Amino acid sequence: MYDMIIVGSGPAGLTAAIYAQRARLNTLVIEREYISGGQVVNTYEVDNYPGLSGIGGFELGMKFREHADKLGAQFINTEVTDLELEGKVKKVVTDEGVYEAKTVVIATGARHRKLGIPGEKELGGMGVSYCATCDGAFFKGQTVAVVGGGDVAVEDAMFLARGCEKVYLIHRRDKLRAAQSLQDRLFSCDNVEFLWDTEVTKIYGDNHIECIGIHNNKTGEKKVLDVAGIFVAVGTIPNTELLKGKVQMNEQGYIIAGEDCATNVEGVYAAGDLRTKPMQQIITAAADGANAVNTAQRYMILS
Repeated sequence: MYDMIIVGSGPAGLTAAIYAQRARLNTLVIEREYISGGQVVNTYEVDNYPGLSGIGGFELGMKFREHADKLGAQFINTEVTDLELEGKVKKVVTDEGVYEAKTVVIATGARHRKLGIPGEKELGGMGVSYCATCDGAFFKGQTVAVVGGGDVAVEDAMFLARGCEKVYLIHRRDKLRAAQSLQDRLFSCDNVEFLWDTEVTKIYGDNHIECIGIHNNKTGEKKVLDVAGIFVAVGTIPNTELLKGKVQMNEQGYIIAGEDCATNVEGVYAAGDLRTKPMQQIITAAADGANAVNTAQRYMILS
């Protein structure tokens, strides 16, 4: 019987492990991947984590893991197939067996929705990005493209327009879905060009993006745009499939939990990109990990 089981080993899960070890909780971290760190390990360079400007994503992920290891955190590598979260004893069912705990921290993160086009995977981290605030600084004075039409895409385009020479906003429809106040601000940016009814069909380059192929859905016109980077903002998908019907979620599948990371099920906490929150960043995921452990400690003391 563990005090806490943490499912996931990205920044949220690893921070939770660090705080749990410091609190002297008997803790187990279950990770699916063979390398800890979550999405951050696939990021070429991280420029917005305080005190570690310019650190490689893989290196940052390893620093999180090394800290947890130094404190004696216990890890196993296996696939979680089910969770039984009702009652005082929580059960996490895996390919290696069933593990029991008083509390469970779900930190399985979210994955970026992809365009699914040639060159996207091959040039990931080499001009293809899913986070303008993470990677935008690397494209100062250059031409980039943003794909999407929602709030995030518009916010990304405005953010990039401050430092880039030109920003193309590519949207497959003829109008944006973003809040009108955001649209008004974006339309006032002189260096943003809108490409309506348009989809990106291919990303070209060798070790870095050179250009992208686009197609107008109404006219059928095809052409190539020279860009240094492309920022894909077409949504994220929370890794919460196993939690459906077990904890409260919103329509998009994100677990409903506040800053204390408590779900509607006692003893169960959601930390990181899978919970409802306005900003998904490494630093906010780490903060969630700390908050989840703090809340879980109070629950165990009072229960």
